[in-house]
Amino acid sequence: MYSRVTAMKKKSLAVVIVSNGPGELATWVRPVVDELNKRNESIGNNNKVDFTLRLVLVPCPNATGKEFDVANSWNKFELITKSKSFWKLLLRPYSFANWPKKGIVIFLGGDQFWSILLAKRLGYLNITYAEWISRWPQLTNKIAAMNLKVKELLPKRYKNKCEIIGDLMADIKLNSEISLIKKESHHIALLPGSKKAKLSVGIPFFLEIADHISKKNKNINFIIPIAPTTNKSEYLLFQSEKNPIAKYYSSRIKTIQETKDSNFDYVIETSKNTKIYLIKKHPCYEILKECDLAITTVGANTAELAAITLPMLVVLPTQHLHMMNAWDGIFGVLGKISFINRFLTFLVKSIYFKKKKFYAWPNIKAKKMIVPEHIGNISPIKIAREVLFLIKNKNHLKRIKDNLLKERGGEGATEKLAYIILDSIRKLY
Repeated sequence: MYSRVTAMKKKSLAVVIVSNGPGELATWVRPVVDELNKRNESIGNNNKVDFTLRLVLVPCPNATGKEFDVANSWNKFELITKSKSFWKLLLRPYSFANWPKKGIVIFLGGDQFWSILLAKRLGYLNITYAEWISRWPQLTNKIAAMNLKVKELLPKRYKNKCEIIGDLMADIKLNSEISLIKKESHHIALLPGSKKAKLSVGIPFFLEIADHISKKNKNINFIIPIAPTTNKSEYLLFQSEKNPIAKYYSSRIKTIQETKDSNFDYVIETSKNTKIYLIKKHPCYEILKECDLAITTVGANTAELAAITLPMLVVLPTQHLHMMNAWDGIFGVLGKISFINRFLTFLVKSIYFKKKKFYAWPNIKAKKMIVPEHIGNISPIKIAREVLFLIKNKNHLKRIKDNLLKERGGEGATEKLAYIILDSIRKLY
C-alpha cells in the first residue's frame, strides 16, 4: 500500500505532493521536487528549512497503475501511498505514518478537491497549481497559476491568493547543442499510449501506420519512447492474437532485438520490414525534440510534446469502442455484458464525442485547432497519407511549431513554485 525510504532523519514538517498519472509525475512532480531540494540546499545551513517529502497518488481514470513503482524508483520520498489507498489514508492517516503537526499539501495532478480534502484532514496548508482553473479557491491557501487567464477567472475576493508562476511544462530542459540522431533522414515519433485500453488499439493501429509510411518513403525513421509504466513485452502482447483488436490490422512484429545504437534500447522489425526504434529513457525530450513530427494518441503526452514545440498529429480511432472488455476499470467489467457494452458505446459516441470540441492539450488551451486531430472511424492509411504530406511540406510543420511556441506558458514556473513552497514552510515554523 505504501513505501518508505528507510533511515530518514526525523523532520519537523511534511511537504505532501498529491498527483495522479505518468505525465504529471514526469513533467510536474519530479522537476518540482528536484528544484525544491536544489533551492533548499543552495541557501546555506543557516536558512535551510527542515522538511520531509511525501507523495500521495490519488484515484484517476487516466492513471496506469504503475505510477507507484515509477515514483518509488526515484528514491526521493519518505512515504508514497498508492491511489487505491487514498480513502484509507483520509480515514486513518496514522496507519501509514506519523504525521508532523504542521505541513503543506501541494496539488500537482488529479482532482484538486482530493488535495484539499487531504489538507483539511491533516490540518495542513494547501497550495494548488492551477493549469486552467482553480476550482476551490475558497478552500485553498495559495494558488500558483499558469497564466493570467487563471487569475481572471477567480472571484475578486480570492485573487489575492493567486500568484502567476508560468507553465511547469515550459521548464522542460533540453540540450540543443548536441545532435543525437542523424539528420539526413526524417524522424517520426510514435506515441500509442501507456494504458492497457490505449495500447490495445494503439499498438496494432500505429504499427500499420508505420508500415504504410515506410512503403512510400524509405527515408523515414520511427521512434517509440516507451512509457515508464509499460515495457516491450506489452508491445508483443497487444499485436498478437491475444488482443481481439489486432485481427483488424495486418501489421505484426517479426522481431524485437537489442540495438547497438547507444541512443536506443531495442529495434522492432515488422512483418513488412519496417524498423521502429524503442527508447526506455524517460523523459527523452532531447531525442524527441529532433524529430520532424509525432503521431500520438490523446493524453498528457500532447502537453509534453507541445512544451518542446514538436508538431504532432493526434489520433483517436473510435471504431473499437465496442471492445470495452479491453478497457480498464469499471468500463472493462461492464463492457463484458453485451447490452451494457452497446449502451455505453452509444453514450460515448453520441454524447461525449459530439460535446467535446478539442482533445489535444494545445488545442484545448488555444481554444482552436493548432495541431491536427483525427477523432472517429479513421484508418491507418488515411493517417499515413497526411503524415507523408506534412513531411513533404515543411511550411505546414513550421506553422504548427510556431503556433505551439505562441501558446506555451512562461518559463521559470518550477523555480517560482519551489520558492512559494519554501516561503510557506518558513512561515509555519
